[in-house]
Amino acid sequence: MPGLSPVEPSFASGPRRALSGSAKGGRRGRPAACSRRRLPLHRAQRMCQSMKWGGSISMSSEHTPQISNELLLCEARTSEWLHEVRCEDCLACTFETKVARRDLEAFVARVLQVYRLPPDDAALTARVLVAADLRGVASHGVARLGRYIKGLQEGYIVPGVAFDIREPAPAIGVIDAKNGVGQVVSELAMNMAVEKAKANGVGVVTVGNSNHYGIAGYYVQKAIAAGMVGMSLTNAAPLVVPTNGADAMLGTNPIALGAPGENGLDFLLDMATSVVPRGKLEVYDRNRRQMPAGWAVDEKGYDTRNPRHVLANLLSRAGGGILPLGGRGEEFSGYKGYGLALLVDVLSGVLSGAAYGPEVDNVRGAPGSSPSNAPRVGHFFLALDIARFMPLEEFRGRLADLFRMLKDSRKALDKSVIYVHGEKEQVRARLHEQS
Repeated sequence: MPGLSPVEPSFASGPRRALSGSAKGGRRGRPAACSRRRLPLHRAQRMCQSMKWGGSISMSSEHTPQISNELLLCEARTSEWLHEVRCEDCLACTFETKVARRDLEAFVARVLQVYRLPPDDAALTARVLVAADLRGVASHGVARLGRYIKGLQEGYIVPGVAFDIREPAPAIGVIDAKNGVGQVVSELAMNMAVEKAKANGVGVVTVGNSNHYGIAGYYVQKAIAAGMVGMSLTNAAPLVVPTNGADAMLGTNPIALGAPGENGLDFLLDMATSVVPRGKLEVYDRNRRQMPAGWAVDEKGYDTRNPRHVLANLLSRAGGGILPLGGRGEEFSGYKGYGLALLVDVLSGVLSGAAYGPEVDNVRGAPGSSPSNAPRVGHFFLALDIARFMPLEEFRGRLADLFRMLKDSRKALDKSVIYVHGEKEQVRARLHEQS
């Protein structure tokens, strides 16, 4: 688009310090935290410096992010893309960076517009990404921007596409996303589910042939805001082995379910169906630590504590993977996590007409299979009108009473608080907005 060009970032104040080969833990001038090739954090800033865009993007604001010289040098090198890592898990950052929500949303939206996303679609996608950061879910926040740009560059995310929408029954919607932006079609789908629930008591909408849609809980919040119970499911690229299996066949397949509470404390469960996300393995690998036994298995299905080996296998789809929620075998009920992941794929993939199992996100072509031209991700959305069962305020009061029972119950010796699902994220979002 005309008038857009690379960002000119503001660097940390003070003289520039050259990094020498004697830097602690470094090699050939690389600082300790980046002595091994890993993800550039703040990937959006690196991309703005390295991409050859036409025109200019500016973040003219007192909240412009400040990038340290050390981090800039790390990111200027050829680094591997690492995602799903929280900032607090990264040893590279020795400074605190703050940016106002509105500025970050505007920046992300303008970056996406460079790749032909219509302004409204770009703004919506930016809101979903920043919402994840606000809630402390950095693995699905702006750090994912590179994923979307790559998809737009390679053509498997189609900007501005017209979705195919069918309504076979008053309470049901079926959408073919036509490889469009996941956030755009997902907001449309949940809004449709809410409207159907208002008219019929329940609304169910499936989405096929989509892309990554961000945090599942974002869409549930829309149902909560409408005074409804909401559900959001999505399948994902295969990272998880089934119980007794040795190949990754299912994604981490998140489940999000929520309901409106009192005084801003809503119930919002947003969880993966695996023991840990891939990002946890990446953190252990970067820090050269063995991971706990019971997180993942190797290509033979045996327990392994080597995160690098598992990550390499996942990348090449050579076997092994992360264990389902509950762990390996049946001793700790790993089959239950496996069942939940499968449930998500049944509703998101099989029912929607999208890809399922190992065919999800098979753009590169797994061994023994032909590559697909798009990830073909599937989603499932549900809204349930509480008012059809009881007055909404009565429901809120009853839910708040249940929360009080839980939070007032006896604590473990070393604990002072019992949380309900979504509480920590809601507190983080408010603190971030205030700061």
